[in-house]
Amino acid sequence: MANRTNLTPRRRVETALRGEATDKRSFTVYESKLPRCAVERELRNRGLCVVDRSVPVLRSHRPDVKVVQTSYVENGKSLTRIEHQTPVGTVTEIHEPAGFTSWCRKHVFSGPEDYKPLIFMIDNEAYEPAYEAFTRAEAMVGEDVILRGGIGLEPMQAIISSMMGTEQFCMEWMERRDEVLRLYEANVRAARRRYKLLAESPCWHFNYGGNVTVEVIGPKVFANYYLPHYREAGEILHRHGKLIGCHLDANNKRIAGLVAESGLDYIEAFTPAPDTDMTLSEAFEAWPGQCLWINFPSSIHLASREKIAATTRELLDAARDRPGFIIGITEDVPEDRWQESFLTIMDAIDAYS
Repeated sequence: MANRTNLTPRRRVETALRGEATDKRSFTVYESKLPRCAVERELRNRGLCVVDRSVPVLRSHRPDVKVVQTSYVENGKSLTRIEHQTPVGTVTEIHEPAGFTSWCRKHVFSGPEDYKPLIFMIDNEAYEPAYEAFTRAEAMVGEDVILRGGIGLEPMQAIISSMMGTEQFCMEWMERRDEVLRLYEANVRAARRRYKLLAESPCWHFNYGGNVTVEVIGPKVFANYYLPHYREAGEILHRHGKLIGCHLDANNKRIAGLVAESGLDYIEAFTPAPDTDMTLSEAFEAWPGQCLWINFPSSIHLASREKIAATTRELLDAARDRPGFIIGITEDVPEDRWQESFLTIMDAIDAYS
């Protein structure tokens, strides 16, 4: 690789995302996967970059929707019920807090009667810039943190992941597809209201959805209801010098050709075999024009130090001629394993550079 010295961790990530060579490979970790401790400080001192997804560039509100939130305990579990009261009906979701995240115990969609209030909610959502707060946060975190923007889930994926859940979606798709598509079109309208505001923001790279499970939707649905939105959003972002990527962390072999045509600048959280159906070399061959910002295979964190080091070297060897490559951590790692694993990955990167 060409030598670019004196790059900060953030600048190193930015350079790799643009497909340009850096002094050494970037190692990144989501802000929620890196407990604050001495090892965390050591890793950051050695060049690790924290990916912070928690700072929005837009604010949203629904002026005609009343939200009532209730916390309660059921069977020893703390739960939160959220009611969305609209002029055309009320929908309810239930979540169980779990540390930095939460489990969805009831999705906001329960049955056909919920299409009307959900569409009302989506169409009622308004957006406004929060640029100054983002700029202040970026200046405050310094050069070993990168703030990532989010476009939101793809219009169809939002229905699957956030509104219905996989099983309910599959039944609705077969029994009431026209209704699902009306909900999808509402999500499309909302996404289009965000694109220009995001493109004009101080954030320069955005993830558009992800967690696509091709075994559920199939390549045809991906081609018809996902691909056009990557292209549309990407065209607007690119006009403002911004990058767009997607969190594609599952099996991608059946949609690899479509992803190559998506206009995405980077594929984020791509997880190589043995955890999915594509090796890193296969991904490089399938996506020659896109940066691969991978998730280090989660299963390997449970292996020996020697296996972790060997896997890291194998990944670096596969990426030898590709400047657009970043090793990341995007999934939970057992609390008794992350320190040894992350230090071993960093050791291997330093030794390879």
